[in-house]
Amino acid sequence: MILQTIDWIAIFSFMIVALLIGIWSSKKASRSSSEYFLSGRNMPWYVLGVSMVATTFSIDTPNLVSDITRQNGIAGNWVWWAFLFTGMLTVFVYAKLWRRSDVMTDIEFYEIRPDLSG
Repeated sequence: MILQTIDWIAIFSFMIVALLIGIWSSKKASRSSSEYFLSGRNMPWYVLGVSMVATTFSIDTPNLVSDITRQNGIAGNWVWWAFLFTGMLTVFVYAKLWRRSDVMTDIEFYEIRPDLSG
C-alpha cells in the first residue's frame, strides 16, 4: 500500500494539531497543580463524570470482558452490562458530590466522608 500526497498531508496535519494542543495545554497546566490535575476547576460536573467513566476503559478491558464471558458463559455479559448502570450513577450522582467537595484526589474525598463503622 502506497500513501498518496493527501494521506501524508492528513498525517502531518494531525501531528501538527496534536503538537499545538499539547503545547497550549502544557503552558496552561503548568500554572498550578489545580490547573494540571483539575483543569482549573472549570469543567462542568457532567463532563467530569463522563471522564471518570471513560477512565475505566483501558487496553485490558477487552481481556476483562473475554474472561468474564469465558468463566460465566454468555450470561456473564450481565456483569459487563451492569457497568452501564453504575457508570451512569457515577456521572449523575458521584461526580456532583465530588465537585461540591472541592477535593483534588479520591483519597481526599474518602477522608471527608463520615465514618459509618459505628
